[in-house]
Amino acid sequence: MRARKRFGQHFLVNTQVIDAIVAAAGVRRGDRVVEIGPGRGALTGSLLDAAGALDVIEIDRDLAGMLRERYQDQTQLRVHEADALDFDFNTLAAARGGALRLIGNLPYNISTPLLFRLLDFAPVFADLHVMLQREVVERMGAAPGSDAYGRLTVMLAPWMDVEPLFEVMPEAFRPVPKVWSAVARLTMHATPRFELSPRFPAVVAAAFSHRRKTIRNALRGLASAAQIEAAGIDGGLRPEALSPQDFNRLATALDCKLG
Repeated sequence: MRARKRFGQHFLVNTQVIDAIVAAAGVRRGDRVVEIGPGRGALTGSLLDAAGALDVIEIDRDLAGMLRERYQDQTQLRVHEADALDFDFNTLAAARGGALRLIGNLPYNISTPLLFRLLDFAPVFADLHVMLQREVVERMGAAPGSDAYGRLTVMLAPWMDVEPLFEVMPEAFRPVPKVWSAVARLTMHATPRFELSPRFPAVVAAAFSHRRKTIRNALRGLASAAQIEAAGIDGGLRPEALSPQDFNRLATALDCKLG
């Protein structure tokens, strides 16, 4: 089957990379594994063999049909023909009786929105082993002050530990993408590292929509100078200089309605 551009499909074909992903995930019998974007099934068979049962989420109805046909005699493979951006992982975790382990070659055209979406279900995931564009993996685990540090870094930080594992050359895919990829292990926390303000996402989004401005100017209209000062933040700093905890203190200051 040909890759469909609208789904951002690039099928993994390199067997060494496939084996490396399966080995890195360390799937054991009885693990509640869910694969996003199985495509032609490059990882699917190995994951099913290792776990004994597998849920896969595939938006492409033709590929979903192919997988159903290929594994029609294996009832422990459950194909969900759905968009991962709309999928209810809480219901799946409840049906499987515990925390999920997510593995997949995530579609690069929706990778950031999908990661944000998965944060809504963070408590039901034990870990994620995902392949993404290399630059996205760099952003996920970036340190404050670096060029890669941004909204994605800050939003993920309270919920997960990011461990880059290895890079994957473009030639490992068909069709060949124009970018390098990387595989990362994301170890989830059932609760965030620190108590999150409900305004945390809005503050982070506002700050990095104007990342070349100072915090004082980037949050103009959202936070007053008094609120920024109450959070113990230097309003003259740029967003990339602040830690995730700093952003949460800013959000908490807004909750207190100071100034």
